Amino acid sequence: MAYDLGTRLVVGIASSALFDLTESDAVFRQEGEQAYRGYQQEHLAVPLRPGTAFPFVRRLLSLNDISPAGDPLVEAIVLSQNDPDTGLRVMRSVEHHGLDITRAVFSQGRAPYRFMPALNMSLFLSANETDVRQAVAMRLPAGRVLDAAFADDPEDRDLRVAFDFDGILADDASDQVWQTQGLPAFQGHEVANMVTPHEPGPLRDFLAGLHRIQQREEQHGGEHPGYHRRLRISLVTARSAPAHERAVTSLKQWGVMVNDAFFLGGVDKAGVLDVLRPHIFFDDQPKNLTSRHVPGVHVPFGVINEPAG
Repeated sequence: MAYDLGTRLVVGIASSALFDLTESDAVFRQEGEQAYRGYQQEHLAVPLRPGTAFPFVRRLLSLNDISPAGDPLVEAIVLSQNDPDTGLRVMRSVEHHGLDITRAVFSQGRAPYRFMPALNMSLFLSANETDVRQAVAMRLPAGRVLDAAFADDPEDRDLRVAFDFDGILADDASDQVWQTQGLPAFQGHEVANMVTPHEPGPLRDFLAGLHRIQQREEQHGGEHPGYHRRLRISLVTARSAPAHERAVTSLKQWGVMVNDAFFLGGVDKAGVLDVLRPHIFFDDQPKNLTSRHVPGVHVPFGVINEPAG
């Protein structure tokens, strides 16, 4: 019987997001593909250092310990433009760091994100902006991981995930009103549609998958008194009252919830994020991903990310 990915939260992760490829990329840019292949072969036994998304992926996979053996809640699959030969170093590094990742797609020189629907993926993370933009143009849930000076604590098993709302969990229909008509028109639009949930945005299904894990944590806690729930989800948005109500209504209608909600009304998000310290934060505007202490992911979705002119 085939292994069923349909019941699991599946995340696609490029090697550029999972590991620090600074040295490898420099060889590729300066000396070309053949030199890059040789470099990877020569350094096959040298593990790659963790990259920006490594703490997030490590903690997400660790939540499988509350599920029966052989029936994981989460799957992470490497998606790489390397060929299988040069991809060996990536998989050896996965093993070295103790990550429970056994599946990979190596598609030499071609975009591996094309296989996301076939693998039931609700998220693709990469440091390659071109790949991410092309994936989003195909209506696939993808984000570009930005560099951050995040100090990971290997003893900390908690996982904190933070989301912007418009253009991330919801579509950008309301954001279009804001961009074209201004804040008063946006507030009026949201009040007029207060009881109408938003259409889902690119990461709504990923949030739903996280919510299922939280439900499993709640069940596990009931069966194992003293269990510390590790997954915490936060909403950090520029919305404020009265527009906050439609966001809450949408979450409820989608059957999901968050643990924290910050309706900041235009206040800089960086200060809140520096206190919240999520292991990953998703936003559709790079200007909101300025905290150097928080691993940020830019999701280039919606009108605000379309080329000017």
